[in-house]
Amino acid sequence: MPAVPALNIPATSAIAQPEFLMGVATASYQIEGAADEDGRLQSIWDTYCDEPGRVLHGDTGDVACDHYHRWQADVDMIAGLGVDAYRLSIAWPRVMDEKGVPNPKGIGFYKNLLDALQAKGIQTYVTLYHWDLPQHWQDKGGWANRETAYAFAEYADLMSRELAGKVTAWATLNEPWCSAFLGYGIGRHAPGVTDLRQTTQALHHLLLGHGLALAKIKANDPKAMRGIVCNTGVFGPRTDSAADQDAAYLAYVQQNHWVFDPLLLGTYPQDLFRLWPGCEPLVLAGDMEIISTKMDFLGINYYFRAEVESDGKGGFQEAPHSDKVERTQMGWEVYPQGLTDLLVDFNARYPDMPPVYITENGMASDDSVGADGGVADPQRIRFLERHLMAVDTAIKAGVDVRGYFIWSLMDNFEWAYGYERRFGITHVDYTTQVRTPKHSSLAVQAFLQQRKERPVR
Repeated sequence: MPAVPALNIPATSAIAQPEFLMGVATASYQIEGAADEDGRLQSIWDTYCDEPGRVLHGDTGDVACDHYHRWQADVDMIAGLGVDAYRLSIAWPRVMDEKGVPNPKGIGFYKNLLDALQAKGIQTYVTLYHWDLPQHWQDKGGWANRETAYAFAEYADLMSRELAGKVTAWATLNEPWCSAFLGYGIGRHAPGVTDLRQTTQALHHLLLGHGLALAKIKANDPKAMRGIVCNTGVFGPRTDSAADQDAAYLAYVQQNHWVFDPLLLGTYPQDLFRLWPGCEPLVLAGDMEIISTKMDFLGINYYFRAEVESDGKGGFQEAPHSDKVERTQMGWEVYPQGLTDLLVDFNARYPDMPPVYITENGMASDDSVGADGGVADPQRIRFLERHLMAVDTAIKAGVDVRGYFIWSLMDNFEWAYGYERRFGITHVDYTTQVRTPKHSSLAVQAFLQQRKERPVR
């Protein structure tokens, strides 16, 4: 097998210093499987996958990477990488029943997993909600129903009591924009609703649940950090016309300000409702104060830039793809500069922005095991190098970025794309469940080993 280089990161960069956290990430529905075992309830993604035409090839998360049964070997795999931290999520349907009664078997799974990670010296960044809402709450309206926010707070209360002392950092939600817009706006994610009024109300209730959960976590596990994980987007206008430039601005508002403004400024951006007139959410007294509760960290997920143009109606639409830029298996443009630009812009817009962790960054490629038993993914190695250096540039510009998590530890169920798109640095054969380190995994491992061995400056 040909030699695989370490990531080409200068020893003088902030990324190469031991205090900069390096980790890998996964999510419960995408890897666990065991959908009907040990008292786990139905989730909205189980329901969505069962609806014909929703998911590519009719794939489901019923088995996924079988992590529920293979977690011990997966912990060894994580430890073998040499990373500082592992980001995972808890499946709400696995840990409590419809009446809120705790499920000891489900909770026990996470206790054992976290204990094993701690024993290996791996920090644990735990997300409470990575999209797998119990179906019984969706039957009552899901996130469009205010009661779901209160139910989420009770779930957060249970888990932060049960797992106190085992978690380095709690994230309440993963990518509330996706839950609201993809789930309730365009129906591309579970629960598959297409209603803009429900979209803005769902986002409000997600953020309300976040704020309520922060208080529960602080009371139950005060030594752990508390925050949220949000996806971001960068947009370029197709032309220099005023209409296209305004389209790019509105896309940025809808993708970023819609979520970050209420969290960090306590208000919704009014320009959002130029796009969606009459869709303002119902906000009750005290809601914005709860939503803008101070956090210990902010998780930012970044993947690509999109080019947009005016839709001729005062809004925006995605422009036709250019074949002159590098793209991933998802068709997403590779644009590391966008990560620097976002971080610098957020740092200026939000004076009280907490320390940042890049909680997801990575790319999908059509990877397969070669005749030599290896998995070559040179584009991913370049992608990681360039985005890590984009973070380094943001740090040099004054942004307090403290860590970076690769998405993902291993190939997994990629939501509406099923198992076709491979984001992992570890290849998974879904028939045999054999895990094979890709060249990117070996490069990360070598870089971290070099960092560990380098003399302290």
